[in-house]
Amino acid sequence: MEGECFTLLPRVCAVLAAGSSLPDDTSLEKLLDWFSELTTAGVSLVKDCPCLLEFTSTVVNSATSDPCILSFTLKLVGLLASSEDGFIVLQESSVLDLVFNPGHWEKAGHWEDPCVRIGWIQGLRSLLQHTKALCFFVQAGKQCKWRPHESEEHLQHGLIEPLLQLQTDTSLFVASAASQILAHILIFYQPSPSLTHNSMEKNEAADKSTNPSTTDDGRCPFKAETDQSFTTVVMLISEHLKNSLVSGGDAKLHHAQQSLRLLVLLLTRLRPPLRDSLLHAVTDALEELLMTDLTPPLMDVILAAHSSSSSDVRIHRLVSSLLSTKKPTDLLHAAAAFLRRGLHDDVHTAQCARAILLPLHIVTGQLFLDMDPADEDLCSMAAQLQNKSSCISIICTCLTNSPLITVLDPSFLPCSLDVIISSILLMLRLCSGDTLSVSSGCSGAVRNVIGSSKVKKCALEALMSVSSSPGAKAEVIKVFTLLLKYLDDPDSDPTVFHKSYQVLVRWISVCRDPSSIPDQLKQDLLGVVRKRVCDVRWEVRDSTVEFLGRLAAVKVHHTTDTEAQSACEVLPGGSSSITPVLEEALLDPESYVRASAISALAQTQAPGWQQGAALTQERSEFVVRLLDVLSEDTEGFPRRAVVQYFISWFSSSASRSSLLRRSVRSVLSRGSADLDWEVKVHTLELAKLLLDEALSAHSSSTKELGAQCVHPYAVIPQPVYTPHTHTENGEEDTAALLETLVEEGVVSVLLSGLVDCDRPVALKACRLLIVLREALCPPSHTDLGTDRETVAKVSFLLPKSGWALEIIKILKTKNKAEEENAATLRSSNCIDELKLGEGYNKGWDGVSGAGCERMSVCELLSNLGLDERVKILNQSSDHVQNSPLSLLQDILSAGGAHTQPNTQLMQEVIVDCY
Repeated sequence: MEGECFTLLPRVCAVLAAGSSLPDDTSLEKLLDWFSELTTAGVSLVKDCPCLLEFTSTVVNSATSDPCILSFTLKLVGLLASSEDGFIVLQESSVLDLVFNPGHWEKAGHWEDPCVRIGWIQGLRSLLQHTKALCFFVQAGKQCKWRPHESEEHLQHGLIEPLLQLQTDTSLFVASAASQILAHILIFYQPSPSLTHNSMEKNEAADKSTNPSTTDDGRCPFKAETDQSFTTVVMLISEHLKNSLVSGGDAKLHHAQQSLRLLVLLLTRLRPPLRDSLLHAVTDALEELLMTDLTPPLMDVILAAHSSSSSDVRIHRLVSSLLSTKKPTDLLHAAAAFLRRGLHDDVHTAQCARAILLPLHIVTGQLFLDMDPADEDLCSMAAQLQNKSSCISIICTCLTNSPLITVLDPSFLPCSLDVIISSILLMLRLCSGDTLSVSSGCSGAVRNVIGSSKVKKCALEALMSVSSSPGAKAEVIKVFTLLLKYLDDPDSDPTVFHKSYQVLVRWISVCRDPSSIPDQLKQDLLGVVRKRVCDVRWEVRDSTVEFLGRLAAVKVHHTTDTEAQSACEVLPGGSSSITPVLEEALLDPESYVRASAISALAQTQAPGWQQGAALTQERSEFVVRLLDVLSEDTEGFPRRAVVQYFISWFSSSASRSSLLRRSVRSVLSRGSADLDWEVKVHTLELAKLLLDEALSAHSSSTKELGAQCVHPYAVIPQPVYTPHTHTENGEEDTAALLETLVEEGVVSVLLSGLVDCDRPVALKACRLLIVLREALCPPSHTDLGTDRETVAKVSFLLPKSGWALEIIKILKTKNKAEEENAATLRSSNCIDELKLGEGYNKGWDGVSGAGCERMSVCELLSNLGLDERVKILNQSSDHVQNSPLSLLQDILSAGGAHTQPNTQLMQEVIVDCY
């Protein structure tokens, strides 16, 4: 395909050079992506595609080119010059000097278009990949003025001046791109600390044979001839950043924000001594800016500076000033950002902990912080909490970041952990309207948080996070009591119910002795659950059923010397008390609830499966009920849950009862015929378990069967299989195993999945069929004697309807390709009318069933072309349409339509979505 693309490329360049706009405005970006892929693959576009040089020269010298074509050309030139060979060719043809001369585009009237400016920046970004490019970058401006009024002093530094001006461009996209390239220059060309100028030449000579353009970490090797150029760039960027950070007017503030974002990028990736010199240049400006206005970018810069140079006295002073801001919101965000970065020191860590806990201290009235009531920070925060909107925001920020405090060393904490947990519990009581426990809290703030679902959810999240903290066990009863009150409140938001259930499961899981929970609380919990499973809101019912399943999955100890049991056993009656609740939920009108009920029942019954408990009549009736759901439920979620239920049962069962075997066969039959692709994928997963079980006892070579869990639409590499080595008496075992898989319906499920219209289903089925073929069917080119004959006798009844017709079509197509001189096949859906090859006919035994044809399983697997099919399925679904060839053809078609006077022809041109 690549050769055909190169043939079309000159015509495509001619169409683009004509300046016509394209119907699909992303075609040029896609074309550039293809060029980038070729360059990465080692293709020299300058040598192999000379038409591109002619195209760039034509566009650059044209005064009427479309701005989009110009932008594309600028990016293309940068890509072509990204290699040193391409750079030399373009420089010799004078294209490079013209393309990256902003004055040329301004004179032509194109520079005002942001599309052209960003194309110029991105082209320059692609260009700057080697040392010659850096020298060009510094010296290019000396050749011509980019603006008529520029002085010679400004020209001596090349393209850095216009790039620095674009860093504060009115277009945010242009300004951001300019910042990115400035960061790229400093990061990419920064010298390695391990290399000195004296040893540089020796190291470069030794590296020439490997990769002369980049080092192992992707940087450009720092050469002596670029030393002065890089020093010049560093000096100008540092001076620019320092000047832009000086306060003065709204426009200046906008420039400062852009420079701060650039500084964050640089401080996180630069190494000393370059990082230290940059910090030294801007520290004074940062101190001045901090006195005027604290913004998130400035906060990020200061914290990034602290991360990279915490021992610097001036940086330490900056952080202290940051945490001394008088604005409560800024103080809270700064303290949280400091702790989130893991920045710990003897002074600021304790200060941040106090700042985050201050809102809890004020609202709850517990006064656990040793502060003077007249403290300026306390008074300022209290005043801010009087306003409802700011109060909610501050409290949520406080609660969200309070878990950061619980993991700190106790020496940094202003109070004990149990006091923090008690404050969170008190905040939850206040939100529900219980103000009796508040003695000296801020009454205005208390009124603001009452009934706030947002604060409730943040407090519940914080409560869940502190469950593993030291001292949490002593608060279990209080937490349990409070959460029951939340769950018993019918006016709570459904999301609050959901979060309350999650917190309850977490706290029960950390409770070492559930028997310490009073029986009355357990009884109350069971009563609340029964009430909420009948709630009018389906979200609440779903959360309740989901909670019961999670509770069953949690393992707890009644005493220290007992075996772990399911947490639902702490309820009165244990799992038997919640099973009727879940079975009743199977009749819920909402499909999500029905699906959650099935999943929860699987969790509650899992211990019995693992212990090999005897099956009861009730269990048998329940299995029949689930199979009815799989056949009759109109929604996909419950049907998926049913298949997953049987997957869990089969995976966890200590023994294979006859009921389980019969049920699995029914699930395979019904699930493979489902209309929901996820049901079919789950069904194939169940078939895989059967295949795993059979092959694990047969050969150790099947350990590779357990593929990693990936998204079903992801491209999966073709697995590598080790051919099975047959033992002397293994042919009978192999044949028996294959017959078992046929009888259990595994082969039918895999074959029907192979021709399914949903790619994830077909891909999974094809891979499993390859596993089956490689493990049990001897290759045709090997001489295994009686082994081959015995296994070949294992037959399969192929029906003459449904998916089997597609299988027949595959066989028919493959047979035509293999027998070029055979007579024309008669059109028929019957397998006995196909003139199959000699090798395939050996699979027939001449026995037919009603509406079926019997054939050899191994011969069938060998003739389905599974290896070719899995390669196709591994490709993305649009691999044909989304090809470079398709893109080039579309551009040519669009160009042809624009040259035709017929408007209707233009409307008929359709550009695909490559």
